Amino acid sequence: MELANINRVYFVGIGGIGMSALARYFAKRGVVVCGYDKTRTNLTIALEHEGILISYLDEESNVPVCFHDKHDDTLIVYTPAIPKDSNILQYFKNKGFALKKRSEVLGIISQGMFCIAVAGTHGKTTTSSMVAHILTDTGFGCTAFLGGITTNYNSNVLFGKNNVVVVEADEYDRSFLTLHPDVAVITSMDADHLDIYGDESHLQESFRLFAHQLKEDGKLFVKDGLPLDGITYSATTNAAIRATNIRVENGSFVFDFEDGYTTIKDISLAMPGKHNVENATAAIGVALSLGIHPKSVKKAVGTFKGVKRRFETIVNTASHVYIDDYAHHPEELRACFDAVRQLHPDKKLTVMFQPHLFSRTRDFADEFAKVLSTADEVMLLEIYPARELPIAGVNSQLLLDKITAPQKAICGKDLAVQEIKNKKPELLLTVGAGDIDTLVEPLKNVLGHVE
Repeated sequence: MELANINRVYFVGIGGIGMSALARYFAKRGVVVCGYDKTRTNLTIALEHEGILISYLDEESNVPVCFHDKHDDTLIVYTPAIPKDSNILQYFKNKGFALKKRSEVLGIISQGMFCIAVAGTHGKTTTSSMVAHILTDTGFGCTAFLGGITTNYNSNVLFGKNNVVVVEADEYDRSFLTLHPDVAVITSMDADHLDIYGDESHLQESFRLFAHQLKEDGKLFVKDGLPLDGITYSATTNAAIRATNIRVENGSFVFDFEDGYTTIKDISLAMPGKHNVENATAAIGVALSLGIHPKSVKKAVGTFKGVKRRFETIVNTASHVYIDDYAHHPEELRACFDAVRQLHPDKKLTVMFQPHLFSRTRDFADEFAKVLSTADEVMLLEIYPARELPIAGVNSQLLLDKITAPQKAICGKDLAVQEIKNKKPELLLTVGAGDIDTLVEPLKNVLGHVE
Protein backbone atom coordinates (compact mmCIF):
# COMPACT_ATOMS: atom_id res chain seq x y z
CA MET A 1 0.00 0.00 0.00
CA GLU A 2 1.30 3.46 -0.95
CA LEU A 3 1.03 6.40 1.41
CA ALA A 4 -0.42 8.69 -1.26
CA ASN A 5 -3.33 6.27 -1.87
CA ILE A 6 -4.54 6.17 1.76
CA ASN A 7 -7.71 8.23 2.33
CA ARG A 8 -9.27 6.54 5.37
CA VAL A 9 -7.66 5.03 8.48
CA TYR A 10 -9.26 3.24 11.43
CA PHE A 11 -7.16 2.58 14.55
CA VAL A 12 -8.07 -0.38 16.80
CA GLY A 13 -6.42 0.75 20.05
CA ILE A 14 -6.07 4.42 19.11
CA GLY A 15 -5.24 5.53 22.68
CA GLY A 16 -1.77 3.96 22.71
CA ILE A 17 1.12 6.40 22.62
CA GLY A 18 2.47 5.10 19.29
CA MET A 19 -0.95 4.63 17.70
CA SER A 20 -2.11 8.13 18.63
CA ALA A 21 0.99 9.62 16.98
CA LEU A 22 0.06 7.88 13.73
CA ALA A 23 -3.55 9.02 14.08
CA ARG A 24 -2.41 12.63 14.43
CA TYR A 25 -0.11 12.24 11.42
CA PHE A 26 -2.88 10.98 9.13
CA ALA A 27 -5.35 13.57 10.42
CA LYS A 28 -2.79 16.27 9.57
CA ARG A 29 -2.61 14.84 6.03
CA GLY A 30 -6.36 15.40 5.67
CA VAL A 31 -7.24 11.71 5.84
CA VAL A 32 -10.49 10.52 7.50
CA VAL A 33 -9.34 9.11 10.88
CA CYS A 34 -11.50 7.16 13.37
CA GLY A 35 -10.72 4.67 16.08
CA TYR A 36 -11.61 2.57 19.09
CA ASP A 37 -10.13 2.24 22.55
CA LYS A 38 -11.54 0.70 25.70
CA THR A 39 -10.72 3.66 27.96
CA ARG A 40 -11.20 7.41 27.60
CA THR A 41 -7.99 9.12 28.68
CA ASN A 42 -6.45 12.59 28.49
CA LEU A 43 -4.75 11.49 25.28
CA THR A 44 -7.94 10.26 23.56
CA ILE A 45 -9.77 13.41 24.70
CA ALA A 46 -7.00 15.44 23.05
CA LEU A 47 -7.49 13.41 19.84
CA GLU A 48 -11.24 14.08 19.98
CA HIS A 49 -10.56 17.82 20.29
CA GLU A 50 -8.39 17.48 17.19
CA GLY A 51 -11.41 16.20 15.25
CA ILE A 52 -10.89 12.43 15.47
CA LEU A 53 -14.00 10.28 16.09
CA ILE A 54 -13.37 7.68 18.82
CA SER A 55 -15.65 4.92 20.13
CA TYR A 56 -15.21 3.33 23.56
CA LEU A 57 -17.56 0.38 22.98
CA ASP A 58 -16.09 -2.76 21.39
CA GLU A 59 -19.12 -3.31 19.15
CA GLU A 60 -19.14 -3.52 15.38
CA SER A 61 -22.27 -1.36 15.33
CA ASN A 62 -20.02 1.51 16.48
CA VAL A 63 -17.82 1.31 13.37
CA PRO A 64 -18.60 4.35 11.16
CA VAL A 65 -20.42 3.71 7.87
CA CYS A 66 -17.43 4.76 5.77
CA PHE A 67 -15.53 1.72 7.14
CA HIS A 68 -18.30 -0.82 6.45
CA ASP A 69 -16.98 -1.89 3.07
CA LYS A 70 -13.47 -2.81 2.01
CA HIS A 71 -11.79 -0.20 -0.21
CA ASP A 72 -8.25 0.00 -1.59
CA ASP A 73 -7.79 3.45 -0.05
CA THR A 74 -8.68 2.25 3.47
CA LEU A 75 -6.12 1.28 6.11
CA ILE A 76 -6.92 -0.59 9.34
CA VAL A 77 -4.22 -0.33 12.01
CA TYR A 78 -4.22 -2.40 15.19
CA THR A 79 -2.05 -2.82 18.24
CA PRO A 80 -1.12 -6.24 19.70
CA ALA A 81 -2.33 -4.86 23.05
CA ILE A 82 -5.92 -5.30 21.80
CA PRO A 83 -7.33 -8.78 22.65
CA LYS A 84 -7.54 -11.10 19.65
CA ASP A 85 -11.25 -11.66 20.32
CA SER A 86 -12.07 -7.94 20.11
CA ASN A 87 -15.41 -7.55 18.27
CA ILE A 88 -14.16 -4.63 16.19
CA LEU A 89 -10.92 -6.43 15.30
CA GLN A 90 -12.89 -9.53 14.28
CA TYR A 91 -15.30 -7.36 12.26
CA PHE A 92 -12.48 -6.01 10.08
CA LYS A 93 -10.91 -9.47 9.72
CA ASN A 94 -14.22 -11.02 8.64
CA LYS A 95 -14.79 -8.24 6.11
CA GLY A 96 -11.45 -9.07 4.50
CA PHE A 97 -9.66 -5.83 5.35
CA ALA A 98 -5.85 -5.94 5.36
CA LEU A 99 -4.80 -5.23 8.96
CA LYS A 100 -1.48 -3.53 9.64
CA LYS A 101 0.48 -3.16 12.86
CA ARG A 102 1.80 0.27 13.84
CA SER A 103 5.33 -0.76 12.86
CA GLU A 104 4.23 -1.78 9.35
CA VAL A 105 2.59 1.62 8.88
CA LEU A 106 5.79 3.34 10.03
CA GLY A 107 7.55 1.27 7.36
CA ILE A 108 5.10 2.55 4.71
CA ILE A 109 5.53 6.18 5.84
CA SER A 110 9.32 6.03 6.05
CA GLN A 111 9.76 4.49 2.58
CA GLY A 112 11.54 7.00 0.41
CA MET A 113 12.40 9.19 3.42
CA PHE A 114 15.72 9.65 5.22
CA CYS A 115 14.97 7.52 8.29
CA ILE A 116 16.57 7.88 11.73
CA ALA A 117 15.45 4.97 13.93
CA VAL A 118 16.16 4.61 17.66
CA ALA A 119 15.82 1.15 19.22
CA GLY A 120 16.54 -0.32 22.65
CA THR A 121 14.82 -2.05 25.54
CA HIS A 122 15.07 1.27 27.38
CA GLY A 123 16.23 4.76 26.54
CA LYS A 124 14.67 4.86 23.08
CA THR A 125 11.84 7.31 23.85
CA THR A 126 14.12 9.88 25.47
CA THR A 127 16.85 9.47 22.84
CA SER A 128 14.49 9.69 19.84
CA SER A 129 12.78 12.72 21.43
CA MET A 130 16.18 14.39 21.94
CA VAL A 131 17.15 13.71 18.30
CA ALA A 132 13.82 15.10 17.07
CA HIS A 133 14.15 18.19 19.27
CA ILE A 134 17.72 18.93 18.17
CA LEU A 135 16.72 18.61 14.51
CA THR A 136 13.66 20.84 15.04
CA ASP A 137 15.30 23.46 17.29
CA THR A 138 18.30 23.91 14.98
CA GLY A 139 16.07 24.40 11.94
CA PHE A 140 17.27 21.17 10.28
CA GLY A 141 13.71 19.85 10.60
CA CYS A 142 12.08 16.42 10.74
CA THR A 143 8.86 14.51 11.02
CA ALA A 144 8.92 12.37 14.19
CA PHE A 145 6.90 9.53 15.70
CA LEU A 146 7.71 9.27 19.39
CA GLY A 147 6.81 6.95 22.27
CA GLY A 148 6.08 9.75 24.72
CA ILE A 149 4.65 13.25 24.98
CA THR A 150 7.55 15.68 24.56
CA THR A 151 7.28 18.60 26.97
CA ASN A 152 8.63 21.10 24.43
CA TYR A 153 5.87 20.37 21.90
CA ASN A 154 3.23 18.72 24.13
CA SER A 155 2.88 16.04 21.46
CA ASN A 156 4.15 12.62 20.39
CA VAL A 157 4.36 13.58 16.71
CA LEU A 158 6.26 16.39 14.97
CA PHE A 159 5.69 17.54 11.40
CA GLY A 160 8.63 18.60 9.26
CA LYS A 161 8.79 20.15 5.81
CA ASN A 162 11.74 18.04 4.69
CA ASN A 163 12.24 14.37 3.86
CA VAL A 164 13.65 13.32 7.26
CA VAL A 165 11.73 11.10 9.68
CA VAL A 166 12.70 10.12 13.26
CA VAL A 167 11.02 6.99 14.57
CA GLU A 168 11.11 5.08 17.81
CA ALA A 169 11.78 1.50 16.71
CA ASP A 170 9.96 -0.95 18.98
CA GLU A 171 11.50 -4.37 19.63
CA TYR A 172 8.24 -5.77 21.03
CA ASP A 173 7.19 -8.73 18.80
CA ARG A 174 10.09 -7.86 16.45
CA SER A 175 8.08 -5.03 14.93
CA PHE A 176 11.16 -2.85 14.25
CA LEU A 177 12.19 -5.20 11.45
CA THR A 178 9.81 -3.34 9.10
CA LEU A 179 12.19 -0.35 9.10
CA HIS A 180 15.21 0.30 6.86
CA PRO A 181 16.99 3.25 8.50
CA ASP A 182 19.72 5.52 7.16
CA VAL A 183 20.84 6.19 10.75
CA ALA A 184 20.11 3.86 13.65
CA VAL A 185 20.76 4.04 17.39
CA ILE A 186 20.64 1.03 19.72
CA THR A 187 20.54 2.16 23.35
CA SER A 188 20.27 -1.18 25.19
CA MET A 189 19.60 -4.88 24.71
CA ASP A 190 18.73 -6.03 28.23
CA ALA A 191 16.48 -9.05 28.59
CA ASP A 192 12.81 -8.03 28.31
CA HIS A 193 9.61 -9.19 26.59
CA LEU A 194 10.57 -12.76 27.43
CA ASP A 195 6.88 -13.67 26.94
CA ILE A 196 7.59 -13.05 23.24
CA TYR A 197 11.27 -13.96 22.88
CA GLY A 198 11.63 -16.81 25.37
CA ASP A 199 15.19 -15.88 26.33
CA GLU A 200 17.76 -13.10 26.04
CA SER A 201 19.62 -14.69 23.10
CA HIS A 202 16.55 -14.49 20.84
CA LEU A 203 16.01 -10.84 21.84
CA GLN A 204 19.63 -10.03 20.98
CA GLU A 205 19.29 -11.83 17.65
CA SER A 206 16.39 -9.50 16.78
CA PHE A 207 18.56 -6.47 17.50
CA ARG A 208 21.28 -7.90 15.25
CA LEU A 209 18.70 -8.33 12.48
CA PHE A 210 17.57 -4.73 13.03
CA ALA A 211 21.19 -3.54 12.73
CA HIS A 212 21.46 -5.41 9.42
CA GLN A 213 18.41 -3.52 8.12
CA LEU A 214 20.57 -0.39 7.95
CA LYS A 215 20.94 1.02 4.44
CA GLU A 216 24.27 0.40 2.70
CA ASP A 217 25.89 3.73 3.59
CA GLY A 218 24.05 4.08 6.89
CA LYS A 219 25.48 4.87 10.32
CA LEU A 220 24.85 2.74 13.42
CA PHE A 221 25.37 4.22 16.90
CA VAL A 222 25.51 1.62 19.68
CA LYS A 223 25.93 1.96 23.43
CA ASP A 224 29.43 0.85 24.32
CA GLY A 225 29.51 -2.76 25.52
CA LEU A 226 26.71 -4.07 23.32
CA PRO A 227 27.70 -7.04 21.10
CA LEU A 228 27.28 -5.07 17.85
CA ASP A 229 29.62 -3.34 15.42
CA GLY A 230 28.98 0.39 15.17
CA ILE A 231 29.99 3.83 16.42
CA THR A 232 30.13 3.35 20.20
CA TYR A 233 28.93 5.94 22.70
CA SER A 234 29.06 6.14 26.50
CA ALA A 235 28.95 8.36 29.56
CA THR A 236 31.26 6.07 31.54
CA THR A 237 33.81 4.51 29.16
CA ASN A 238 36.31 5.65 26.54
CA ALA A 239 33.94 5.00 23.62
CA ALA A 240 34.21 6.53 20.14
CA ILE A 241 31.87 9.31 21.25
CA ARG A 242 31.59 10.05 24.94
CA ALA A 243 30.43 12.35 27.69
CA THR A 244 33.14 13.50 30.10
CA ASN A 245 33.45 15.83 33.08
CA ILE A 246 29.88 15.06 34.18
CA ARG A 247 28.66 17.10 37.18
CA VAL A 248 25.52 18.54 38.74
CA GLU A 249 25.15 22.34 38.69
CA ASN A 250 22.00 24.16 39.87
CA GLY A 251 19.84 21.06 39.54
CA SER A 252 20.99 20.26 35.98
CA PHE A 253 23.52 17.75 34.71
CA VAL A 254 26.40 19.40 32.87
CA PHE A 255 28.95 17.56 30.71
CA ASP A 256 31.45 17.80 27.85
CA PHE A 257 31.08 15.92 24.55
CA GLU A 258 34.05 14.44 22.66
CA ASP A 259 34.25 12.30 19.54
CA GLY A 260 37.92 12.65 18.54
CA TYR A 261 37.09 15.43 16.08
CA THR A 262 34.70 17.75 17.90
CA THR A 263 34.65 18.86 21.54
CA ILE A 264 31.59 20.63 22.97
CA LYS A 265 32.12 22.03 26.47
CA ASP A 266 29.62 22.64 29.28
CA ILE A 267 26.47 21.15 27.75
CA SER A 268 23.53 21.60 30.14
CA LEU A 269 20.84 18.92 30.33
CA ALA A 270 17.62 19.39 32.31
CA MET A 271 16.91 15.62 32.39
CA PRO A 272 18.89 14.23 35.35
CA GLY A 273 20.93 11.06 35.50
CA LYS A 274 24.01 9.61 33.81
CA HIS A 275 21.72 7.44 31.69
CA ASN A 276 20.18 10.59 30.22
CA VAL A 277 23.61 12.12 29.66
CA GLU A 278 24.35 8.92 27.71
CA ASN A 279 21.11 9.29 25.71
CA ALA A 280 22.07 12.91 24.95
CA THR A 281 25.53 11.78 23.82
CA ALA A 282 23.96 9.47 21.23
CA ALA A 283 21.55 12.20 20.07
CA ILE A 284 24.43 14.69 19.70
CA GLY A 285 26.37 12.10 17.69
CA VAL A 286 23.44 11.68 15.31
CA ALA A 287 23.02 15.45 14.91
CA LEU A 288 26.72 16.03 14.19
CA SER A 289 26.68 13.19 11.62
CA LEU A 290 24.01 15.18 9.74
CA GLY A 291 26.30 18.20 9.59
CA ILE A 292 24.53 20.34 12.19
CA HIS A 293 26.85 22.93 13.79
CA PRO A 294 28.10 22.04 17.30
CA LYS A 295 27.03 25.43 18.74
CA SER A 296 23.47 24.90 17.50
CA VAL A 297 23.46 21.37 18.92
CA LYS A 298 24.64 22.59 22.35
CA LYS A 299 21.90 25.25 22.45
CA ALA A 300 19.23 22.70 21.43
CA VAL A 301 20.24 20.19 24.13
CA GLY A 302 20.08 23.02 26.69
CA THR A 303 16.47 23.82 25.71
CA PHE A 304 15.23 20.21 25.76
CA LYS A 305 12.60 20.02 28.52
CA GLY A 306 12.19 16.25 28.54
CA VAL A 307 9.35 13.80 28.02
CA LYS A 308 6.23 13.38 30.13
CA ARG A 309 6.68 10.57 32.67
CA ARG A 310 10.42 10.34 32.00
CA PHE A 311 11.92 11.59 35.29
CA GLU A 312 9.33 14.34 35.42
CA THR A 313 9.46 16.59 38.50
CA ILE A 314 5.84 17.12 39.55
CA VAL A 315 6.31 18.91 42.90
CA ASN A 316 9.43 20.72 44.10
CA THR A 317 8.86 22.74 47.27
CA ALA A 318 10.88 23.30 50.42
CA SER A 319 8.94 20.46 52.11
CA HIS A 320 8.31 17.97 49.32
CA VAL A 321 9.83 16.68 46.09
CA TYR A 322 7.72 14.43 43.88
CA ILE A 323 9.12 12.79 40.74
CA ASP A 324 7.24 10.51 38.33
CA ASP A 325 8.88 8.05 35.93
CA TYR A 326 7.82 5.38 33.43
CA ALA A 327 10.46 2.87 34.57
CA HIS A 328 9.15 -0.71 34.46
CA HIS A 329 12.32 -2.83 34.08
CA PRO A 330 14.95 -3.41 36.81
CA GLU A 331 17.66 -1.59 34.83
CA GLU A 332 15.36 1.40 34.31
CA LEU A 333 14.53 1.46 38.01
CA ARG A 334 18.22 1.34 38.91
CA ALA A 335 19.05 4.27 36.60
CA CYS A 336 16.09 6.25 37.91
CA PHE A 337 17.01 5.63 41.58
CA ASP A 338 20.64 6.63 40.89
CA ALA A 339 19.50 9.92 39.37
CA VAL A 340 17.20 10.63 42.33
CA ARG A 341 19.99 9.94 44.83
CA GLN A 342 22.43 12.17 42.93
CA LEU A 343 19.98 15.07 42.98
CA HIS A 344 18.63 14.54 46.50
CA PRO A 345 21.27 12.60 48.47
CA ASP A 346 20.04 13.62 51.93
CA LYS A 347 16.31 12.97 51.59
CA LYS A 348 14.41 9.85 52.63
CA LEU A 349 13.26 8.13 49.43
CA THR A 350 9.70 6.75 49.31
CA VAL A 351 8.97 4.71 46.18
CA MET A 352 5.51 3.78 44.93
CA PHE A 353 5.89 1.09 42.27
CA GLN A 354 3.28 -0.54 40.05
CA PRO A 355 4.69 -3.74 38.49
CA HIS A 356 3.81 -4.10 34.78
CA LEU A 357 2.84 -7.55 33.45
CA PHE A 358 2.68 -10.81 35.37
CA SER A 359 5.33 -12.38 33.13
CA ARG A 360 7.83 -9.52 33.59
CA THR A 361 7.30 -9.59 37.38
CA ARG A 362 7.88 -13.35 37.41
CA ASP A 363 10.94 -13.23 35.13
CA PHE A 364 12.68 -10.39 37.01
CA ALA A 365 11.33 -10.72 40.57
CA ASP A 366 14.80 -11.04 42.15
CA GLU A 367 16.22 -8.12 40.13
CA PHE A 368 13.22 -5.89 40.93
CA ALA A 369 13.49 -6.74 44.63
CA LYS A 370 17.21 -5.97 44.71
CA VAL A 371 16.70 -2.46 43.26
CA LEU A 372 13.56 -1.68 45.27
CA SER A 373 15.37 -2.71 48.47
CA THR A 374 17.69 0.31 48.06
CA ALA A 375 14.77 2.68 48.76
CA ASP A 376 14.00 3.80 52.31
CA GLU A 377 10.31 2.95 51.94
CA VAL A 378 8.48 0.91 49.28
CA MET A 379 4.76 0.99 48.52
CA LEU A 380 3.73 -1.68 46.00
CA LEU A 381 0.55 -1.44 43.95
CA GLU A 382 -0.91 -4.62 42.50
CA ILE A 383 0.45 -5.80 39.13
CA TYR A 384 -0.93 -4.01 36.07
CA PRO A 385 -1.88 -6.88 33.73
CA ALA A 386 -2.05 -4.99 30.39
CA ARG A 387 -2.53 -7.71 27.76
CA GLU A 388 -1.98 -10.66 30.12
CA LEU A 389 -4.12 -13.06 32.13
CA PRO A 390 -3.04 -13.76 35.73
CA ILE A 391 -0.26 -16.29 36.40
CA ALA A 392 -0.72 -18.50 39.46
CA GLY A 393 1.45 -17.39 42.38
CA VAL A 394 2.63 -14.20 40.65
CA ASN A 395 1.46 -11.10 42.48
CA SER A 396 2.83 -8.10 44.35
CA GLN A 397 3.10 -10.15 47.55
CA LEU A 398 5.69 -12.34 45.78
CA LEU A 399 7.75 -9.21 45.18
CA LEU A 400 7.16 -7.75 48.65
CA ASP A 401 8.46 -10.92 50.33
CA LYS A 402 11.79 -10.52 48.51
CA ILE A 403 12.24 -6.80 49.28
CA THR A 404 14.46 -5.92 52.27
CA ALA A 405 13.76 -2.16 52.50
CA PRO A 406 13.29 -0.85 56.09
CA GLN A 407 9.62 -0.06 55.41
CA LYS A 408 7.50 -1.89 52.85
CA ALA A 409 3.82 -2.56 52.21
CA ILE A 410 1.25 -3.33 49.54
CA CYS A 411 -1.11 -0.45 48.92
CA GLY A 412 -4.43 -0.53 47.09
CA LYS A 413 -4.47 1.95 44.20
CA ASP A 414 -7.71 3.42 45.56
CA LEU A 415 -6.00 4.12 48.91
CA ALA A 416 -2.68 5.40 47.54
CA VAL A 417 -3.49 9.11 47.59
CA GLN A 418 -4.77 8.99 51.18
CA GLU A 419 -1.69 7.02 52.25
CA ILE A 420 0.60 9.68 50.80
CA LYS A 421 -1.48 12.41 52.41
CA ASN A 422 -0.96 10.70 55.78
CA LYS A 423 2.75 9.96 55.30
CA LYS A 424 3.73 13.34 53.79
CA PRO A 425 6.99 11.92 52.29
CA GLU A 426 9.78 14.43 51.72
CA LEU A 427 10.89 12.66 48.52
CA LEU A 428 8.32 10.61 46.58
CA LEU A 429 9.01 8.66 43.39
CA THR A 430 6.14 6.99 41.49
CA VAL A 431 7.26 4.45 38.90
CA GLY A 432 5.54 2.10 36.47
CA ALA A 433 4.15 1.77 32.95
CA GLY A 434 0.55 0.86 33.81
CA ASP A 435 -2.20 3.19 34.99
CA ILE A 436 -0.21 4.60 37.91
CA ASP A 437 -0.11 7.81 35.85
CA THR A 438 -3.74 8.43 36.87
CA LEU A 439 -2.43 9.09 40.41
CA VAL A 440 0.00 11.82 39.35
CA GLU A 441 -2.45 14.73 39.39
CA PRO A 442 -4.11 13.72 42.71
CA LEU A 443 -0.70 13.21 44.34
CA LYS A 444 0.45 16.55 43.00
CA ASN A 445 -2.58 18.21 44.57
CA VAL A 446 -1.89 16.52 47.91
CA LEU A 447 1.86 17.18 48.13
CA GLY A 448 1.77 20.60 46.54
CA HIS A 449 -0.41 21.90 49.37
CA VAL A 450 1.03 20.01 52.36
CA GLU A 451 3.65 21.57 54.60
